Amino acid sequence: MSEMSLRKDYLTDELVETIYFGGGTPSLLPSKDHAALIEKIYSTLQVSPNAEITLETNPDDISEERLKDWKETGINRLSIGIQSFFEEDLKWMNRAHNADQAVNSLQSAARQFNNITVDLIYGTPLLTDEKWKKNVDKAVNEGVVHLSCYALTVEPKTPLHKLIQEQRIADIDPDKQSEQFLSLMQWMEQAGYEHYEISNFAKPGFRSRHNSSYWKGEKYLGIGPSAHSFDGLSRQWNISNNNIYIDSVKKEIIPHEKEILTATQHLNEYIMTSLRTWEGLDLKKVEDIDNELRAVSRKFIERGLMTEESDHLKLTREGKLLADGIAAELFSEEPNMIVPK
Repeated sequence: MSEMSLRKDYLTDELVETIYFGGGTPSLLPSKDHAALIEKIYSTLQVSPNAEITLETNPDDISEERLKDWKETGINRLSIGIQSFFEEDLKWMNRAHNADQAVNSLQSAARQFNNITVDLIYGTPLLTDEKWKKNVDKAVNEGVVHLSCYALTVEPKTPLHKLIQEQRIADIDPDKQSEQFLSLMQWMEQAGYEHYEISNFAKPGFRSRHNSSYWKGEKYLGIGPSAHSFDGLSRQWNISNNNIYIDSVKKEIIPHEKEILTATQHLNEYIMTSLRTWEGLDLKKVEDIDNELRAVSRKFIERGLMTEESDHLKLTREGKLLADGIAAELFSEEPNMIVPK
């Protein structure tokens, strides 16, 4: 809360539309601390009366009492890291909760909240196509209004990476991940969800307002160790060391690094994020180079990986499998390109 006071002018009178408690496990905090933080935010910043307030939580942190407490503090959206409804998958991922907790936590949360998002992971060695379908069906049948689905990635120098290198467990199969993602897109469309960003699906009216603001390039303020912020011109990120962070804030210093973005970086970020969304890349926002983008995208359109609709470049289902590579080919290397409107 001390950092919040120090940075109360960072957003320059912007109206705060979303508040997000994430990173680490914020649900471990006592509810009185959530309430104090929300009160501090409202007293320090200009907050919309219908702000979306999200709390990330794990199934093993959820209880009827805590759910009621969270709701009373003003939290109106839950993000539950379920990952899978199968016991063997949860053990393989070294999750703290079990399959029963995954189901029970979701059902308990639905009695208190109508805006719930669930995280699921696909592409793990133990996840057959049949089990993946059951995971998705379970979330849909439980009335979850938002799903975030991610392919398992193996980061270097992690225990999982070491086990794979030692051939103690099976490696990730990219082809299997692609097939499960293509199936996911089909299932979610049939169930009436909007595929509004590559990893995110929502019932109409339940898109994540918070995450959508990132993809639109809007300003945001991050508080705490490792937190990132963006003021429209530059990014900054706080130091990750907890002790140094705490000592610095006590001295009224925010320990951070900063990067001022060039016009070309702004443009390339817009290309990358917009292509990931339902709406796609709006060529009218980059009209000075729209012809160049059309020329580069033509080969992807011919291969069925992109479409151009009403001056918007969009990825097809197959194109979404190659989103990062396609975006990279559309990037500008010119030093003084325009900033998207």
